[in-house]
Amino acid sequence: MTDVERSTLLGGRWLGDNFGIDPCCGFPVTSTVGSRRESRHHGFESYEVYPESMRPVETPAGHLQFHLRYEPTNLELLARVFEASGPDFVRVWIEREPTGQYARRAAFLYEFLTGLELETETAVGGNYVSALNDKLVVTANQNQAINIKKWHVRDNMPGTRYFCPSIRKSRPLELAAGFDIAARYTRLQEDFGDDMLARAAVWLTNRESKASFAIEGEADQTDKISLFSHVLATRTGKSAIPLLGPALIELQKDIIGSKTFISSFGPRKSPVFVGENTIRGEVVHYVAPPPEDLKNMLDGLAVFLEKTQGQSPILRAAVASFGFVYIHPLADGNGRTHRYLINDILCRDNAIPDGVIIPVSVAIMDDKTSRRHYDAILERVSIPLMRVARPHVSFASENKTYPDGIQSNLVFTGDEATRPAWRYPDLAPHVDYLGHVIKLTMNEHMQEEADYLRRHHRARGLIKAVLDMPDKDADRIIRSLQSNNFIVGKGLRKEFSGPEVIRQVTDEEWESFVEGVRSAFQTD
Repeated sequence: MTDVERSTLLGGRWLGDNFGIDPCCGFPVTSTVGSRRESRHHGFESYEVYPESMRPVETPAGHLQFHLRYEPTNLELLARVFEASGPDFVRVWIEREPTGQYARRAAFLYEFLTGLELETETAVGGNYVSALNDKLVVTANQNQAINIKKWHVRDNMPGTRYFCPSIRKSRPLELAAGFDIAARYTRLQEDFGDDMLARAAVWLTNRESKASFAIEGEADQTDKISLFSHVLATRTGKSAIPLLGPALIELQKDIIGSKTFISSFGPRKSPVFVGENTIRGEVVHYVAPPPEDLKNMLDGLAVFLEKTQGQSPILRAAVASFGFVYIHPLADGNGRTHRYLINDILCRDNAIPDGVIIPVSVAIMDDKTSRRHYDAILERVSIPLMRVARPHVSFASENKTYPDGIQSNLVFTGDEATRPAWRYPDLAPHVDYLGHVIKLTMNEHMQEEADYLRRHHRARGLIKAVLDMPDKDADRIIRSLQSNNFIVGKGLRKEFSGPEVIRQVTDEEWESFVEGVRSAFQTD
């Protein structure tokens, strides 16, 4: 960046440049000085140009005020700014403007993000003002905001200092989060009926389980797939939200079963990274928070869900599921729990009826492009975070055994440098992603599954109208005819002939079977 370009920076970008900070979440909004006011938007990034008359005083307080007034509050950036600056400029500012709303908001945010008390003998006044601007970012519900008397600020933070996602409001976010799942499901009910959708729900639960294991590269784990299907069918949306205490432990036990290498369940007691083993050694894609941070971070995620009740189910499901996977609190089962939480929150928010599973994992694994999109959304946080974390990663020559039974030689010394990124992730792109996946799943996969089952049910009825037989035999005929271009193969014909068969199928009946199955699947 040239000196001329640097001289035009405003707000958050000025603070980053002044303190030498490049937050992992980046700068969703870049504000600069120009000849006239203009806005440009590219995905989840915006470029705002302001006239010279709006340039603030060239001080941290001046540009922090600009940031709080015109830009979505970047919590990771401010956490790093306050760490670099210390309390002095905020203290001087609040003592100079004890009734100023931006000084009071800055003082509150300093204490919230650092956990330190900002000492001042100045009497603060003025009307109560919200810590975050709910027109610019996702906040706690109004009835969840708490008045902080010390600063005359309403604490509407959607989390705690240990975990509080930054989610900038935008048109793409509004469209994704606003997809009406309940209305779309109602249309499916009108098209297919409750009975057919109930049948589809069983199939979709099994497909979701299989696809979830395929994502983890374990598509052949039949027992585990059945176990996860059972968890989806029996636990989703029931009892306590599985983020804390016994609820998380019970869910983990149910998901991974008794055949496991870990010796204790619940939040891990060992370090963990996501990566792969190559010829050149371990490749680290993501380092998760240390064990001592997990309880507070999960508490923060639970507080987010408590303080945003009634807001978009897609928004809440995205934060719960992706927040969980970035916290990565378990020694085993993080990926399945992450995807389980999507349906769990949707069910709790009454976006889907009890017993219905939206097979998001099926959409994720639909094709190579879909899988790449899923990996890319995870990398929105992991890649920039690793720019900070990677210099602090090393591996000891020998493994260490941790209290949860995990053996690891990972050595990570970058907790302090990485904590702001772990605690305050930008999850707006994740909300957008999940909204699109759910829309695709309901408009295509669930529609196609219900349509297939309806046709299959019709074909079964036509076969049994010609010759009564058990459903499993009719289904065998349907599968064979479908896979063989509606031709009766020798193998199929042999299955329904011979001395062990009570009643031989005649040629005329085979012709009727073919015609019935063809008409069920080839006509609208």
